[in-house]
Amino acid sequence: MIEGGCLCGSVRYKSSAAPIVMRACWCRLCQYIAAGSATINLAFQSDAVTVTGKLRDYTSTADSGRRMHRRFCPTCGTHMFSEADERPHLIIVRGGTLDDPDIVKLDATIWAAQAPCWAHIDPDTEIYEGQPPQPPASDD
Repeated sequence: MIEGGCLCGSVRYKSSAAPIVMRACWCRLCQYIAAGSATINLAFQSDAVTVTGKLRDYTSTADSGRRMHRRFCPTCGTHMFSEADERPHLIIVRGGTLDDPDIVKLDATIWAAQAPCWAHIDPDTEIYEGQPPQPPASDD
């Protein structure tokens, strides 16, 4: 079981399955969310994740062209999840919200072309200049 929550504890989640993929994202939107750095994102099958607590939703269009719902705690402001209208089977969990952040083992760095000159990009991960291929719909 993978668990996590927001800074104030009013939003909690659990995943009954392992993440499909773990990536660092350097797109400009993620840099805003992460106070200038990359976001660390774990993609899960949405039916494996349960969430308790109230969330706010900020909807925007990503550089990929996808309509994104970026969800955060309305009390403490912690960014928790993102979901795309085009990929309803996936939920993206922000790595900083994990109870055990040591489970993160990055598979890739994405939107590397938008990273600032001082960014450290792990050369041991796959590196995509922009949007990577979409994770699979299921493990079938």
